[in-house]
Amino acid sequence: MYRRLSGVMFPVLIIALTGSLLWGYQEHQEKNSILIKSENQYQRAFHNLTFEVDKLHNELGNTLAVNSSSRNFHRKCLVNVWRITSEAQTDINQLPLTLLPFDKTEELLANLASFSYSAAIRDLSDQPLSEKEMENLKSLYERTGEISNELRTIQSDVLNDKLRWMDVEVAIASEQEPLDNGIIDGFKTVDKKVTEFSEIDWGPSNAQMFHNRDYNQLSGNSISAEEAKKIASNMLEINQTEEIQVVENGKGTEYHTYNVQINDAEQNSNIEMDITAKGGHIVWFMNPRSVNSKKLNINQAKEKALETLENMDFKQMKAVSFDQYENVASFAFVTKQDDIIIYPQKISVKVALDNGEVVGIQTTDYIFANQDRTIEDPKLTVEEARKTLNENFKVENMDKALILNDMNEEILCYEFLGEINKQLYRIYINADTGMEEKIEQV
Repeated sequence: MYRRLSGVMFPVLIIALTGSLLWGYQEHQEKNSILIKSENQYQRAFHNLTFEVDKLHNELGNTLAVNSSSRNFHRKCLVNVWRITSEAQTDINQLPLTLLPFDKTEELLANLASFSYSAAIRDLSDQPLSEKEMENLKSLYERTGEISNELRTIQSDVLNDKLRWMDVEVAIASEQEPLDNGIIDGFKTVDKKVTEFSEIDWGPSNAQMFHNRDYNQLSGNSISAEEAKKIASNMLEINQTEEIQVVENGKGTEYHTYNVQINDAEQNSNIEMDITAKGGHIVWFMNPRSVNSKKLNINQAKEKALETLENMDFKQMKAVSFDQYENVASFAFVTKQDDIIIYPQKISVKVALDNGEVVGIQTTDYIFANQDRTIEDPKLTVEEARKTLNENFKVENMDKALILNDMNEEILCYEFLGEINKQLYRIYINADTGMEEKIEQV
């Protein structure tokens, strides 16, 4: 009996063992394939980065080589600098450098990208590159040359010593200090060299495009945690302020706020909002409750949103867009001053379509753009601005609008809503120059 049983089981075990070996081999091959693919991606991004920084150095040299009156050539070179820098940033983001001190190099590239972009898009006939900007370009030419040399040293080590980027990822993941790896040491050297460079004055236009929002510059007096509780209770119409929990964030910094939390047991949700310590402005509010039905239409939801904004003392708001997802309607509201739409002053509002309750608000753009403005009359008439449009563009509506251009400057425009190629667009024409400032697909 045992002989017959073993005669049956032995082939079965052989088949099972063979299957296990094949499965293990296949898993091993698939794992190796993924590792090889990741390694190839890292190697490609690194070698591209080295090549692009070298090109960036050469393009900055081209900018400096021509006469200062060659404005068209300057524009072409600056556009190339911006494009190459953006490509270099993309390649950096594809490398496993998140835990490495490479932020100074990334910051330098980001500032260079914004500097070259802001200079390229302005009218160089009226505002040619200044002596200070040319000095900056000369300094950047020298610095990118040093960075390029360091990257080429790393590249040489990678090729000669057959260094692998997957080892970098393993070294970072292990969180062991010091991180012993040739590539890691090379990138640390690059970033250390960048920190030794003297600071560059990037100019007001660059700072304006990427300015930090300082809550201390907001209007109003500083408030306490108890006052933050009262603001939250007034908005949510809650009488028992002891149910409200407040945590102070960023004390002594430009981001000083109070985070307010209310546990709503009835709706099984945790309501939360941020309130600025200066002025008591609600920055954002969120009630992540479930919305399981739809009883209101979009117009009814919009009226509920406007009613809430009125109660929060946001006046003269106009809805300019809406979206709907999972029984929640999202609206973008902007201020309307006289007959001009003020797009920088924007508030986003989410409304639950089961009962019209506001379940989300974002006011950051509004509170930082809220100011007294004197808007001069446009130099062009509506008819003159309309003549600059494509003759096939069918205008359905027109408004005057204040928007932010690519330099983050407020520009008065004529906003034309219309159709072309069976698609709705908003086209913004500068009310003084007739130039097209922006186009949006609706």
